[in-house]
Amino acid sequence: MKKFLVLFIGLQLVGCAELQKVVSQLPSQGGLTQEQIGNGLRQALDNGIQHQVSKLTAKDGFYKNELVKILLPEELQVVDRGLRKIGLSSLADEGLRAINRTAEDAVKTATPIFVNAVKEITFTDAKNILLGEQNAATTYLQGKTNTALYGKFHPVIQNSFAKVGADKIWANLISKYNSIPFVKQVNPDLTDYVTQEALEGVFTMIAVEEKGIREKVGLRNTDLLRRVFALQDKI
Repeated sequence: MKKFLVLFIGLQLVGCAELQKVVSQLPSQGGLTQEQIGNGLRQALDNGIQHQVSKLTAKDGFYKNELVKILLPEELQVVDRGLRKIGLSSLADEGLRAINRTAEDAVKTATPIFVNAVKEITFTDAKNILLGEQNAATTYLQGKTNTALYGKFHPVIQNSFAKVGADKIWANLISKYNSIPFVKQVNPDLTDYVTQEALEGVFTMIAVEEKGIREKVGLRNTDLLRRVFALQDKI
């Protein structure tokens, strides 16, 4: 705890040169440079993109992953329940799979945006990430990419509804539901909802990788990752 307080005060009061001196004096670090610290954080984010985000682009990458599976919005859960009550569970399941398929399709467009954002990490960003919460790197990446990703995801998901047949599935599903006597008619636009849920899923999986690297030395799969995150371990 005392080490943390000393380092925290140092971060607030000294410039980059002095900060490096403070960092290099931590035990067993061998005097990491500012560039090395930044590169270590970039590697951690690259791992999240490579190991976790790529999983989401596979078939059932969303649908069979309980951490990120896209469920129906509240206003459509009544549709799901209504169809299952009249023996149309398979149709309800098909509709759920279809919206997850569109998210899988959209995530394929994310990597170039992430790569650019990771390249832009400054030393100030890196030190704040390293000494931050378990999802500090993910939060940084989310802040840098969320708007651009939404702009990429939305049209892809809109097109994917047709590409994977989700538009016809949901037209049929909603038509079936609306034919049930005495129910309130629904006709929602799912594109924005699925876009937001897909984004949330992407950052959830990056956070999984970041948390693992912070907590488990065995997941630090390069010498630089081990050296940089050892700084965090000392605090």
